[in-house]
Amino acid sequence: MTPRRSSFRTVHCAAVDLGATSGRVIVGTWANEKLTLTEVHRFPNAFQSLGAHDYWNVPGLWHEIQTGLRKAAAPFAPIASVGVDTWGVDYVLLDDAGRLVFPAHAYRDARTQAGLKRLAKSKADLAKIYAATGIPNVFYNSSLQLAETVASYPEVAKLATRCLFLPDYFNYLLSGRMENEFTIASTTQLLDVNSTGWSATALRHFGLPEKWFTPPVLAGTRLGKVTALPELAGTQVVVVPGHDTAAAYDAMPAAPDGNDLFLSSGTWSLVGFESDTPVLGPAALKARVANERIGDGRYRPLTNIIGFWLLEGVMKEFPDRPKAEEERAALNAAAAALPAPKLLLDTTDPVFSNPPSMRTAINAHLRARGATPPRDLAGYLRLICDSLGQGHANAKAAFEKMTGRKFNRFLVVGGGSRNKLMCQATADAAGIPVVSFSLEGTAVGNIASQLIALGAVKDKAAFRAALARTLESTTYTPRR
Repeated sequence: MTPRRSSFRTVHCAAVDLGATSGRVIVGTWANEKLTLTEVHRFPNAFQSLGAHDYWNVPGLWHEIQTGLRKAAAPFAPIASVGVDTWGVDYVLLDDAGRLVFPAHAYRDARTQAGLKRLAKSKADLAKIYAATGIPNVFYNSSLQLAETVASYPEVAKLATRCLFLPDYFNYLLSGRMENEFTIASTTQLLDVNSTGWSATALRHFGLPEKWFTPPVLAGTRLGKVTALPELAGTQVVVVPGHDTAAAYDAMPAAPDGNDLFLSSGTWSLVGFESDTPVLGPAALKARVANERIGDGRYRPLTNIIGFWLLEGVMKEFPDRPKAEEERAALNAAAAALPAPKLLLDTTDPVFSNPPSMRTAINAHLRARGATPPRDLAGYLRLICDSLGQGHANAKAAFEKMTGRKFNRFLVVGGGSRNKLMCQATADAAGIPVVSFSLEGTAVGNIASQLIALGAVKDKAAFRAALARTLESTTYTPRR
């Protein structure tokens, strides 16, 4: 029976939110139709190189998750539920006993390059896979990663009986139940774009065993009580949008007319919108539109632009980079005072995906096009922010041309939402207002799904309406 909703009921939900560079456990407290967030644990994350390949420290992440949930247990007892979201595409392979049978590679590992180029050379195969999955050919796709694993180590097909993507795996460790979640499945290039099941066409093409996958479950599915931590013995494990971008999109207080573009700004810039139908065809394939999915089964067409990964890489090469908030503010002010760059970076260039030196890659990219690299960190910051703004504007123009829709605003969440220079550059380049929210978008979307599953909130529209009444926002209007 669905619990009775009450505006006076206080509910505590724990969001495990894992990003490629950091993770955290956040408790959301829902009372009187207002959400209050408390970060109880934050920790760094990074892939590690071993020999020629890159891997995630999965046991280390699980240790941090447990640490965070234990910290949350006493102050917020009882915690009604917990949900997990992570970055997309990465996975583990398990046997019947749930043991790992292959190391968890990081999506930036170069092992997919041969398969990427092979698929790119065959227009027929490329069109076939895109028509089947709605996902373009990108180096990090799970399809390419898994195909390389099976091709290089054929015996793994005998050892492994299940493929779980990272939020699925942590859900399993918490609850003991193995399920594939729908939004994370949609990042893989293996889900059928016309249904909620796996694509037989894609699985055959990439040579993957069908037994590894079970029909994906939608957000809101209850997996049972937490079995891994005695402190949370009564806590329900709820499937939330396992892909962090899908969770962040759910949190955005979008206009009911559907004419807002969403920008989740962080390591990647993900520009997209909500739709009842996918965006397919030759133009969408050329524009590399990814028809990822919403937790309720609908579509989230988006384009994936390299984001503040550019800045993260450059910062590492400046020993005097800012470390305190005052220093960061001074750097931003210095960058804003500089003249606009004459030539911008092409943020779709794969050369920026994982170069040994980001500064060297940017300099070579500029010199090849006749431009002079910046002289200092402020110059790189200005160049990167203006380039991202133009990249976001280009994505808007492409979506409008493909769909016939007219988008009226950019809604921005994520770490980049606090970067005034990037937000203004996006407004200027796109010619529409940019509304930046002071919002932990991914964690909030994660918690929203839990509250809906628990019956504390009616649906996503009701949650967005309640959230909008309490959010702080800044609007950047175009200056030209």
